[in-house]
Amino acid sequence: MGAQEVRDGFAALYGAQPEGVWAAPGRVNLIGEHTDYNDGFVMPFALPHTAVAAVSRRADGVLRLHSADLDAGVAELRLDELAPESDRNWTAYPAGVVWALREAGHQVTGADVHLASTVPSGGGLSSSAALEVVVALALGDLFELGLQPWQLARLCQRAENVYVGAPTGIMDQTASACCEAGHALFLDTRDLSQKQIPLDLAAEGLRLLVVDTQVTHAHSGGEYGKRRAGCEKGAALLGVDALRDIPYGDLDAALARLGDEEEVRRLVRHVVTEDQRVERVVSLLEAGGDTRAVGPILTEGHASLRDDFRVSCTELDLVVDTALAGGALGARMTGGGFGGSAIVLVEESDVETITKAVENAFAAAGFKAPRVFEAVPAAGARRVS
Repeated sequence: MGAQEVRDGFAALYGAQPEGVWAAPGRVNLIGEHTDYNDGFVMPFALPHTAVAAVSRRADGVLRLHSADLDAGVAELRLDELAPESDRNWTAYPAGVVWALREAGHQVTGADVHLASTVPSGGGLSSSAALEVVVALALGDLFELGLQPWQLARLCQRAENVYVGAPTGIMDQTASACCEAGHALFLDTRDLSQKQIPLDLAAEGLRLLVVDTQVTHAHSGGEYGKRRAGCEKGAALLGVDALRDIPYGDLDAALARLGDEEEVRRLVRHVVTEDQRVERVVSLLEAGGDTRAVGPILTEGHASLRDDFRVSCTELDLVVDTALAGGALGARMTGGGFGGSAIVLVEESDVETITKAVENAFAAAGFKAPRVFEAVPAAGARRVS
């Protein structure tokens, strides 16, 4: 849904034109999974798919929220009644942002919000982060809070961690807030230092496909939290602040020190090797060499997520195996796992063949038809009208 449609929807709902319209994208993560909450490295880029919000200020302590994507009326909340984990509906994400802004001392006095999103929900493409960031950006602009994109990302992460109750890292919100068109974002999640890495696959005759398995996941579920707790346990047992502090060259010695903590060993091995995979991909892209060499690194990452971190599922494995058998250069699940999407690096000439092979494999397995589209690095959050 475009900016004008969202603007018109706002006017129909609230009886007046909005003060502005903003957009924030979903993201796909090229490499670096489950490393963000371990102070490690990630490399996402923004998608053209966005959450769009038309917003106006209020001065009476009321927050009104509406989504064009849901068959529900306007939700009306009082700011002084917002409390962590009190809301299990979609409204928790924008309301959590307002709560986080006010908790940080920012004078937000209320708002009318009308939203629409083209980011697939539950697809591992950060639909919730897009929703948070677009509301944060709009309120930051309207209330003249002077917040930088990375600061908005931090506040949105706090909203999701504390208000929603989902123990996610900082990657999704930072990608939505900070990515640039035509680039992947190399992000150090410890100090939030960023580097925009040019990524023009089409110039090399390549395409990156996103395959949404249509298997939904939720970060507020228990399995994601268990993985994070296991990583924290591993860091504590190894005497480091975070698993990022284990050098790749010292991995074998670190694993030996964990003794019979087999589950923790697997988690540690994934995180340390995944950080190294991010650095390898960055080196390849910065060197301006053959981007095709990134493919096998993606596939390595999937094996690690499947076998060590154990967050893949039958549908994701089917995408990867079918794509590779069909000649893909590399493939892996992307996002938190337990469903969601996979990415597939392919030659431009193989897009149709591999897409059809994956669709046929899903049909033969009796699975719901996947959604397949090309991922092109897009712009981060911005005001659109």
